[in-house]
Amino acid sequence: GYSLLMESFKNVTFILPAISETYLFEKTIQILLKTCNKEDIREIIAVVCERTEPDCLKSIEKSKSRCESLEIDFICLWQKRKYVGGAIQDAIDIARGSHIITMAPDLETHPIEAHKLIALEKRYPNDIAMCSRFLKRGCFVGYNRTKLVLNYIFQKLWNIYYGIHVTDKTFGYRIYPTSLLKSIRWEELKHPFYLETCLKPALLGAKFHEIPGKFEARSEGESQNSFWQTFRYIPPAIRWRFYKRDRLLKE
Repeated sequence: GYSLLMESFKNVTFILPAISETYLFEKTIQILLKTCNKEDIREIIAVVCERTEPDCLKSIEKSKSRCESLEIDFICLWQKRKYVGGAIQDAIDIARGSHIITMAPDLETHPIEAHKLIALEKRYPNDIAMCSRFLKRGCFVGYNRTKLVLNYIFQKLWNIYYGIHVTDKTFGYRIYPTSLLKSIRWEELKHPFYLETCLKPALLGAKFHEIPGKFEARSEGESQNSFWQTFRYIPPAIRWRFYKRDRLLKE
């Protein structure tokens, strides 16, 4: 069973890995500050690496100044682990909020939904609240059609294989109890990390709550998740299903 924690909601750490976002990064922060209660935000962590573009770093600095003027902690973290999964794991290690929201600063995950996830998590602080692109028609805008069909099929297959009912296990727009994320032994560094952060908690007995979330292809920079990466999700997901509890958790 899932007996890792009994949490109450205090505040949230936002984790935003950034590579090429400029205007979109600033817009994301602007919407978060406008729609979320300031008291609910413990900190915002922008995770950067050597591939993060200079203009993106400038936008992060502007957003940092804006947050600090409102007395909201803003951390620019240079990642040590590789890729997007590694970036998020590095941020999890230093997160101080009682809960963590993972999202992208490119408006592919709409910041307007963040306050809804927080409201849901306040009701179910031990569970995971998440956005799903499959709950409502029209939630995919500018998404590769073949990839969409494959994505839909995989979602159904993983539900059967894991004995769960979660409609969107690869959209990484979620809020989790921080202690849950800190306690799990993570393996994936690339985009399959988003699937791992759903399926490993599911194996530990975590409960999920979904709200509709719209995906809209980014208007600047390039997506780091190619069509062929879709198939990289399969081998690890097959393997995790047989993990015992002690292999899922850190020592």
